Amino acid sequence: MPAGDKVLDVPALESWLWDAACKIRGPLDAPKFKDYILPLIFLKRLSDVFEDELRHYAQEFGSEKEALKLIDRDHKLVRCYIPAEYRWPVVARRTAGLGEYLTDAVRAVARENPALAGVIDSVDFNASTAGQRIIDDGRLAALIQVLSQHRLGLDDVEPDILGRAYEYLIRKFAEGQGQSAGEFYTPREVAVLIARLLEPEPGMTLYDPCCGSGGLLIKSHLRLLETHGIRKNGRVTLPPEVAPLRLCGQEINAATFAMAKMNAAIHDMNAEIAIGDTMARPAFTHEDGRLRRFDLVAANPMWNQNFSADTYDNDPYGRFGFGKPPASTADWGWVQHMFASLSDRGRMAVVLDTGAVSRGSGNQGSNRERDIRKAFIERDLIEAVTLLPENLFYNTTAPGIVMVINRAKRRAGEIMLINASKLFSKGRPKNALTEEHVGEIAGVYHSWTAKDGLTAIISKDEAARNDYNLSPSRYVALNGKDEVLPLEEAMVLLREAEEERAAADRELEAVLKELGLGGLRNA
Repeated sequence: MPAGDKVLDVPALESWLWDAACKIRGPLDAPKFKDYILPLIFLKRLSDVFEDELRHYAQEFGSEKEALKLIDRDHKLVRCYIPAEYRWPVVARRTAGLGEYLTDAVRAVARENPALAGVIDSVDFNASTAGQRIIDDGRLAALIQVLSQHRLGLDDVEPDILGRAYEYLIRKFAEGQGQSAGEFYTPREVAVLIARLLEPEPGMTLYDPCCGSGGLLIKSHLRLLETHGIRKNGRVTLPPEVAPLRLCGQEINAATFAMAKMNAAIHDMNAEIAIGDTMARPAFTHEDGRLRRFDLVAANPMWNQNFSADTYDNDPYGRFGFGKPPASTADWGWVQHMFASLSDRGRMAVVLDTGAVSRGSGNQGSNRERDIRKAFIERDLIEAVTLLPENLFYNTTAPGIVMVINRAKRRAGEIMLINASKLFSKGRPKNALTEEHVGEIAGVYHSWTAKDGLTAIISKDEAARNDYNLSPSRYVALNGKDEVLPLEEAMVLLREAEEERAAADRELEAVLKELGLGGLRNA
């Protein structure tokens, strides 16, 4: 297909990436495909965006020649400056000495754009092992020709095309490395929904503590452009009087951190991206060690992570005052970190496993998740919970929920529950929320409207009568169907039961030893 024929949709993207991987099969183990393909996609994306901006300036100044003169004189006129000898049309024509040339290209781009140092220039395309090139020039040339089939400019692909490409390469070739792309990649429409729920205002600060490739940050940035931007020469920008969002994100995975940095540069975002383990060493702190606080938080942490008890017991930031989560799932550990990072009137929207709002309710005795949830409800902090459709996410068919927490709720004592489980467009392999579905969910939330078959507005007292279960399907019935426990939630409940049993065994063994009756193993 000729470049620029249409916006690159998901099936076309995946077919394109498969073709690219096939060009370097043989010399490389499959998990290494992404290490060579992604930097070239980075370079092409940057070059195509540069061409877009050049075209816009040509319209403004009368000719491409004049626009190039101005850009070459002042590199700050463009988001990322690409030296003339390394722009993609030149790359695509090159056939000799490709390994050295491509290595020089990515390093030159990093020098011109310091924010991309360590992001685009981490691969040596000329590398050899046992005296032989890992990928010879012939295969590199074939790879470049495949990558030249599609434009990756601002209007050609979805904003987080880098995350989408990495997600596919991980899922297809690298799952054996012990990670799943779904740990960092949020489906586009879910990110749009979160931006629509939060509705960022000019000058606000927004934080994602597990930002992956930056999709939630991008969508919030684009939402502000949509609501407050002006269009000039085909480019939407904020007028001088409108302050941009100040975005902060932290990511533990080096490859996805690099993509978040790249995305921030491409979209000209006012963003600070840090690498590291947020739960152990949060990057955004004051000089005295206190957590920085933000107007908004948007996040999709990996569901049901298992953190050590030390994470909660010896926390120097005072994050876990609502209670220590069980070892089987850190969902409410993440929620408490985000809540501690909110300003006095801050709001947050977080994507979690469905069980985060229901596990432990109805059980006899204490349950850590239920008790933390109870504390949030009794302090009137949970504003809304939306149940999403099944099969939206990339590493699970489970539906997930979006929970909104607000330190300054609009309707004191009320919680909106939205059952959006039937609002989807059927797809293969994944379902999708349409723009209409996103608009409907955001609309009922902002208007605070009870709508049969979609929403219910309950009081704190009603939540208490239901033992603090906030599962929307409990309050909003669909066709009279009973709520079915997802497999992932059942597995978490099983791990929790095993954890509680082990704790009870330890307590009993201690008592028996004190009584001189020996341990359980000797009973």
